[in-house]
Amino acid sequence: MELRPDFLPPPMRRQRLDELCAEVERIAELLKAQPEAASEAIAVFKAMTGRGYEALDFAEYHASRSLEDFAREAARSARSVVADLTRDELVEIVRRFLIAAPESDYYLRVLRANVPHPGVSDLVFHLRDASGEQIVDEALKYRPFAL
Repeated sequence: MELRPDFLPPPMRRQRLDELCAEVERIAELLKAQPEAASEAIAVFKAMTGRGYEALDFAEYHASRSLEDFAREAARSARSVVADLTRDELVEIVRRFLIAAPESDYYLRVLRANVPHPGVSDLVFHLRDASGEQIVDEALKYRPFAL
């Protein structure tokens, strides 16, 4: 299924990605040598990307992702909410995530932003053998409740 442009990862210039990679590495080094300067650099990075990164994100990013994955995440908006999302589009987003496409982190972020289930990423991993349709149906069944 073709997805609307609203659901596709936005194009990214190689130069922008390289700049963000360099800045992530610079901040990681500053954390070791000049923690005060690192705090200022992190604040600038947060303002530039619109994301809530903390020192630990830079110090230990390599434990969970590559430098390029970190930079790609930073270059994209934090939330991709689309008002008129269809069930079929959600199924396709789940399908693209499950095939471990290079942009799977992006598709998981779109999914999180567009379904009410607060643990949709856990749901995807726990229902790993389920079809995209089953995962979407389970995610859409969720109804928040007041405590």
